[in-house]
Amino acid sequence: MAHALIVDDDTDIVDWLEEVARMEGFTVARAHTLREARIEMGRQRPDVLLTDLRLPDGQGIELVNEIEDPAGTEVIVVTGHATVDSAVASLRAGASDYLVKPAEIERVQAVLRRAKKTSALQHEIGTLRDELRKLGRFGRILGGSQRMQVLYDQLSRVAPTSATVLLIGESGTGKELAAHTVHELSRRRDAPQLIETELFGHERGSFTGADRQHKGFFERANGGSIFLDEITEMPMELQVKLLRVLETGTFTRVGGTSQVASDVRIIAATNRDPKKAVADGKLREDLYHRLNVFPIQLPPLRERGVDIEQLALFFLEEQNLAEGTAKTFSRDALVRLYQHHWPGNVRELRNYVQRAYIMADDIVEGEITVTAAAPKSDDELIVTIHVGTPLAEVERRVTMATLAYCGQVKRKAAQILGVSLKTLYNRLETYNGKPSVRSDDEGFAALAGDAPLEVTHDTDPAASGG
Repeated sequence: MAHALIVDDDTDIVDWLEEVARMEGFTVARAHTLREARIEMGRQRPDVLLTDLRLPDGQGIELVNEIEDPAGTEVIVVTGHATVDSAVASLRAGASDYLVKPAEIERVQAVLRRAKKTSALQHEIGTLRDELRKLGRFGRILGGSQRMQVLYDQLSRVAPTSATVLLIGESGTGKELAAHTVHELSRRRDAPQLIETELFGHERGSFTGADRQHKGFFERANGGSIFLDEITEMPMELQVKLLRVLETGTFTRVGGTSQVASDVRIIAATNRDPKKAVADGKLREDLYHRLNVFPIQLPPLRERGVDIEQLALFFLEEQNLAEGTAKTFSRDALVRLYQHHWPGNVRELRNYVQRAYIMADDIVEGEITVTAAAPKSDDELIVTIHVGTPLAEVERRVTMATLAYCGQVKRKAAQILGVSLKTLYNRLETYNGKPSVRSDDEGFAALAGDAPLEVTHDTDPAASGG
């Protein structure tokens, strides 16, 4: 049976917590001081330690450093002296949860049930980390660079706990994937993970159109996780409510009066510097400290080395599998992948690979397909063409691609091609097979879609949605 140690100088609190713990299938040891707690810990290592923050001979959180196997013991602080500073300090010291007296029985039960799974889950994560790292991936995240190995270490440490996680990183670095990974490697994985902003729900009749009670996501995700993206963009009045539910584990529906208990884990994310957001008045300082229990910085793609190539090949293989093709990157294309800065990070890379795939020719038997190269730092047009393509066809493709690149502005296209405007019009008439109306400079706008345009450029490599 799992074993619980309850430490509190209030006998009534110990009696109540012991009753709840035994109902959940725990054996229980009791202590009223740090000295008594140390004696009990020497007799048997607890699977869960519920301790008051203030004890007659010291701070209960001191016991964290004296646990024989910290990874195998879940530490829960239960206190009647709740402050943001004490909550943050407790969680950073190693506590996995923080309950305010009088704690809701449902929340205590949820904490105890999760504690039973700690050892098995941490062993599972350790095995997963060792095996999958050899393949260059962890959970839903792909990459084997040193920067990513640091990230995997952080995720594997925090996932089994109930600690709040703050993911910080540029747009496109994979914050949502990291949030999914934390949830899926946690004890809450069998409960929902909701990625929404409608948090607290409302009562029937609380406002015009509220014709029924609606349960918000804190209620529906009870026992699970909520991912709050771009936390610095949350309205201030909502930040106040969020802070309250983080501190007390309860909330009130809009239009309601009764308190609703909710046991959820918060995984928040931002692409801003959260300290600057506090200074700018975008994020409450007390909420920041409550969220910043376990901050994780996601590295930008430009700092991930060989992961750029691994990700590009992975995205290309996705396209090949979906379409039944076997397109590949040329060596020059792979080189140019490393030359680009990738301001849109992994999202931009995925979009680029999808676009390059569409623009590249299919493989022809006996020939080597030259695929689209990656964007370069200089403004450059790249057209991919099979070796042996007739010169007339090469001229047509280059002309049409350049016209599309210039947004159908023929004068600019003619300048880039090094021909006169009249020559360009003559070519377009030939390609179209009929006379054109030369007075209408947009008369050939539709011609851009007349043939496959195998083109990419790097003035805006994320233009397709990155």
